[in-house]
Amino acid sequence: MSKTVLLTAGGTGGHLFPAQALASELNRRGWTVELATDERADKYGTAFPARKVHIIASETIRGRNPVSLARTGFSLLRGMLQARAVIKALKPDVVAGFGGYPTFPPMFAARLTGTPSILHEANGVMGRANRLLAKGVTAIATSVPIADLPAALSGKLVETGNPVRDTVLDAAGLPYTPPEAGGEFKLLVFGGSQGARFFSDLLPPALQLLDEETRARLRIVQQCRPEDMERVQAVYAELGIASECAPFFQDMPQRIALAHLVLCRSGASTVSELSVLGRPAILVPLPGAIDQDQAANAKVLEQVGGAWPIRQADLTPDRLSREISRFMNAPEMLAQAAEKARGVAKPDAVKRLADLVETVAATRAN
Repeated sequence: MSKTVLLTAGGTGGHLFPAQALASELNRRGWTVELATDERADKYGTAFPARKVHIIASETIRGRNPVSLARTGFSLLRGMLQARAVIKALKPDVVAGFGGYPTFPPMFAARLTGTPSILHEANGVMGRANRLLAKGVTAIATSVPIADLPAALSGKLVETGNPVRDTVLDAAGLPYTPPEAGGEFKLLVFGGSQGARFFSDLLPPALQLLDEETRARLRIVQQCRPEDMERVQAVYAELGIASECAPFFQDMPQRIALAHLVLCRSGASTVSELSVLGRPAILVPLPGAIDQDQAANAKVLEQVGGAWPIRQADLTPDRLSREISRFMNAPEMLAQAAEKARGVAKPDAVKRLADLVETVAATRAN
C-alpha cells in the first residue's frame, strides 16, 4: 500500500526546489506526494511532482501595529484550520516542511493531529519560522552543522544535506572547462527579484570600465526583472558584449554548468547547486537579513576555497570590474575553485532525506 507524505514549503525557489527534489525521489519509491504551499508556487514554470497542490493561507509579521498583527494572526489561524482539514482528509504518514512562513500552518497542524513530522533547515542558521516549529517536530534535517541551537533539539538533528533537483544531478556530469587565454568568458548572473535588480544596476557601469578587448571576450547570461531588461541589454549592445537576458531560466542548472564564473546571491539552494555542479562563484549575500543566513551559507564555500563572498556594500562597479578582469585571466584559480566547491557537495542528500522520511513515517505505524 502506497504511503503518503504532505510536503510544505514557502513559495520561493530556495524552499520549493529541495521539496521538489524530495518529491521526485519519493515518487520513485512509490510514495504519494501532496504539497501545501502558497499562491507563488506556480511561477517557476514547471509543475511540482505532487498529486495535488493545496493552497494554504499564511502571512508573515510585517509590522508591530495592532491592525497588522491581528491580520497576521487571523491569516495564520485560517491557514492552520485549512491545513488541519487537509491532514484529516489525507491522513499522511508524515509531514515534511522546508521553511518559509507558509510552512507554519501545516507543520503546526501536524503537531496538533499527532502526525510525525520532519523540519528541513537548508541554511547554516535556523530561520525564525523553523525555530518556532522545531520543538514540536519528530526530526530536524540539516544541510550543514547549525550553531547556537538549544541543547534540547540536539537529539532531533540529522545532517542529510540539501537536496538538489534531478536537473542539477543530470548536469553535474559536465566537467569544468576553464577559459582559454584570449578566448570567450562565460559569466552567469542571477539572484532572485532583489538580487536581479541589484545586479542590473551594478553590471552595466562595471563593464563600461573594462577595456574593449576584455569586453569582447565576455558572454553574459543574466537574470533580469522584466522592467530592467531593455536598459541592461541596450548597454551591453552599445559595449559590444554578447548577452542573453531573461526574467527566468528554466534550464538554470545547465546554465550554471556551462559558466566559467557565476555571480549570484548565496541562498541555500544556490550554494548546494554550485557545489554539486562544481562551479566557482562570486557570492553576494542578501544584506539586511535578520538571521544573516546567506552570509553563513557563503562561508561554507569560502572556507574550502570554492567561492569568493563580497558584501553588497563593498561591491562597487569599480570593484566588480577589477574582479571580473582578474578572474578572466586566472583559469587555474577558477579550475581549482571549481574542484574545491565540488569537494563539499552532497549529491546524495535527497536519498538521505528520503530515508529519514521513511524512518520517521515508520514511527506512526509503531
